[in-house]
Amino acid sequence: MNWRGSIEIKERIFGTLVYCFAIFDTIFFSNFLVNQFPIFSLFLLPGLPIAVVYQFSVQLFGMFGSFLVFIILFLGIVRNDRISHFVRYNTMQSILIGILLSLIRLIMQWVLVPAFGNGGLLIETLYNVVFLGSITVSYYSMVQSVLGRYAEIPTISEAAYSQVRY
Repeated sequence: MNWRGSIEIKERIFGTLVYCFAIFDTIFFSNFLVNQFPIFSLFLLPGLPIAVVYQFSVQLFGMFGSFLVFIILFLGIVRNDRISHFVRYNTMQSILIGILLSLIRLIMQWVLVPAFGNGGLLIETLYNVVFLGSITVSYYSMVQSVLGRYAEIPTISEAAYSQVRY
């Protein structure tokens, strides 16, 4: 769906690049599947430059480094009216995917892993499902951005649209 006219090439590129942050957030869930099938590590390649940015920000600012990256993305892009709606929408959607993955990560680390153990079949299956689902959503969104369309992900897209002003 194209809400505000045609999307320029540079907007498509920036709209695609922000999903590298979402791919970076999936790295935590990739352990089991990548160990069994190393070919899946290729899906993580777009997230590696973001890993360098995060590592640099954490070295520079300590535990507030990742929060600083979030603030820069949110205030610098999502709330900046001079940037196109398409880029701001995709940035917000990528941020929301990252927040959702962080919440899943916390639940798994603090609730499920202590209850069921770290290497159980249930935990491995959940990690694999979250990894495959988040990679699928990220790449779907990237393809839609390249095509100049708004990626429609249930609930996440509605929340992203509500946060992005015209």
